[in-house]
Amino acid sequence: MTAVAGQNMVPAASGRLAVIGLGLIGGSFALGIREKKLFAEVVGFDMDAPSRDTAVRLGIVDRCADSLEEACADADVIQLAVPILAIEQVIDRLAALALGQAIITDVGSAKGNVVRCATRAFGRMPVRFIPGHPIAGSERSGVSAAQGELFRNHKVILTPLADTDPLAVARVRSLWQALGADVELMDVSHHDEVLAATSHLPHLLAFGLVDSLARSHESLDIFRYAAGGFRDFTRIAGSDPVMWHDIFRANRGAVLEVLDTFRHDLDQLRSAIDSQDGHYLLGVFTRARAAREHFGKILAQRAYVDAMHSDDLIFLAHPGGPLSGTLRVPGDKSISHRAIMLGSLADGVTEVEGFLEGEDALATLQAFRDMGVVIEGPEQGRVTIHGVGLQGLKPPPGPLYLGNSGTSMRLLSGLMSAQGFDTVLTGDESLSRRPMNRVARPLREMGAQIETGPEGRPPLQIRGGQALQGIHYEMPVASAQVKSCLLLAGLYAAGETVVTEPAPTRDHTERMLRGFGYPVRVDGRTVRITAGGRLQGTRIEVPADISSAAFFLVAASIAEGSDLLLEHVGINPTRTGVIDILRLMGASIEVLNAREVGGEPVADLRVRSARLTGIDIPEELVPLAIDEFPVLFVAAACAEGCTVLRGAEELRVKESDRIQVMANGLQALGIKADPTADGIVIEGGTLGSGEVWSCGDHRIAMSFSVAALRATGPIRIHDCANVATSFPGFLQLACQAGLQVAEEGQA
Repeated sequence: MTAVAGQNMVPAASGRLAVIGLGLIGGSFALGIREKKLFAEVVGFDMDAPSRDTAVRLGIVDRCADSLEEACADADVIQLAVPILAIEQVIDRLAALALGQAIITDVGSAKGNVVRCATRAFGRMPVRFIPGHPIAGSERSGVSAAQGELFRNHKVILTPLADTDPLAVARVRSLWQALGADVELMDVSHHDEVLAATSHLPHLLAFGLVDSLARSHESLDIFRYAAGGFRDFTRIAGSDPVMWHDIFRANRGAVLEVLDTFRHDLDQLRSAIDSQDGHYLLGVFTRARAAREHFGKILAQRAYVDAMHSDDLIFLAHPGGPLSGTLRVPGDKSISHRAIMLGSLADGVTEVEGFLEGEDALATLQAFRDMGVVIEGPEQGRVTIHGVGLQGLKPPPGPLYLGNSGTSMRLLSGLMSAQGFDTVLTGDESLSRRPMNRVARPLREMGAQIETGPEGRPPLQIRGGQALQGIHYEMPVASAQVKSCLLLAGLYAAGETVVTEPAPTRDHTERMLRGFGYPVRVDGRTVRITAGGRLQGTRIEVPADISSAAFFLVAASIAEGSDLLLEHVGINPTRTGVIDILRLMGASIEVLNAREVGGEPVADLRVRSARLTGIDIPEELVPLAIDEFPVLFVAAACAEGCTVLRGAEELRVKESDRIQVMANGLQALGIKADPTADGIVIEGGTLGSGEVWSCGDHRIAMSFSVAALRATGPIRIHDCANVATSFPGFLQLACQAGLQVAEEGQA
């Protein structure tokens, strides 16, 4: 049989499978394979005669052999499903048999022990022996509990060695995949370390706790009044004692290592309780609460918010009527990022209200938790940050995973370049395609040691302990992220760090540094900062995000009869390009109740429907509206005449190539849209119905939801899962305002 390791290769119904050990796992494997008709014959063997009889009677195997030797005769694949300590004897007996080209595999939960036994018995590890471990089970045991579907949607780990036959690996993998399992390959020692931490230690703690409490003189009351949490935690103490006795002996080294680490951490907790160190306890509890979801999202390679979860989540948007009422969109993402960063580096406590609980800002929050900062929340937009000072960050336990957030990666690259420890910044597939040389190059001029992936893309590997030197940097392209990155590095760099930008960009970093008491000098388009100051904890009220408000500014402008009020919107002059551009097109937008909150200007915006006309967008407004252009393209499509955008090449390296993806979508809806190298030319017209693809870009998905207001029929928008990146709750607010958009099938 020919195959490549890793292929989903389902073998033909020929040959013989021998399953040695007919308990729950062995029986379920045999039954599943037999139901799929993957072998001409499935033969079982178990030392327990009643189990053999039951396996035949229930149709779990075709027949049972009376001996190991008989079961393995002429077998193509031999599955060892015996208890972990009994496997040594079985392997010794197998080594004495003429097995031909048979593939051997097993299901034990400690692979180092299996490899050691096989190596000793055979003289070397057989190249067709594939150690395996299905992570599945049931509260029932024995062959009578066998289920052919037991392994569906469960992980199976295979641990081949360097010289293992790849064709043998492929065949074993294909058998598990045929049973619906998710198969992964892993190094033997790494498997045993991981399972010691995630499975063996929890079982040990459950057994130990129940035994300890059962021997207490108050044991009856302890168990009588035990709440659900105690029952949930100790449920696994009802597992098979003999099996776990064997596992702990077989995986002794890895279990002792993780147990020693846990004992140290437990001693630290005891010391904190004894000394009433509430800060330490709060740090442990807040990190633990966030960790389960954080690591779950990493493993799923997706966002921190569960509301959008489908690989191809489709929005179905219908033509709508007028927008009306009063809305408050979520907090500003840019300010939320910076509040976490500077609050973590400050001395004392920072209180944040209105924090955006979208995946990007949560990625920044988790990164600082990973570096030892105690952060409470977020709870309904409230976050409390217990700052550690400019020198207080600690090495993270591993790479800092930043999801889809380019802002997190670029700003953190400046900050991490000045720390005393090494750091790796990584992210999801989309972020891993985005350019990072624009921050790496000037940071290297300051003395940072940064390695990027191919073509200057993530991951970023940053060497700690470097002495940074301030520079005067003339930015080739206007970018608030690059500017902010260098200012954060400048907090640590010797001398003065000076950044001059070719056009104004958002100045949230400069404003917030001042809000934390750190001196920053701004002279036109030049910003200066000198190391040696300190940040003092403060209170921050995050205004509503004008980038999120932009979807409703355009929606109310193009939907006839609309009159909508958007409350508490940030109107920082470096962010109001969307308002200026829409007004130039004829939009009716009033700025009401203008005020300043925490150093940031905010206002209520009243927008009413208006007749829009196409314009040549002034290039000086481009950096002030860079994130809002996808929805501004929708406004252009609904305007009379031609709209021309130039000087916006930055749009091609966002979460997607926003120029090309928007052009494709508008063209699919019947609009003449011609992309250029640094912009687009859009001829206003009638939007038709049809299907568009957002290419995983949250702003494009929301923009076409707005476009449906003026379409002749429904618009299906593909790949909308990442809307949670910047605007959790978008669908609910959109429907509240009057848009008719929902997840397909949910309307």
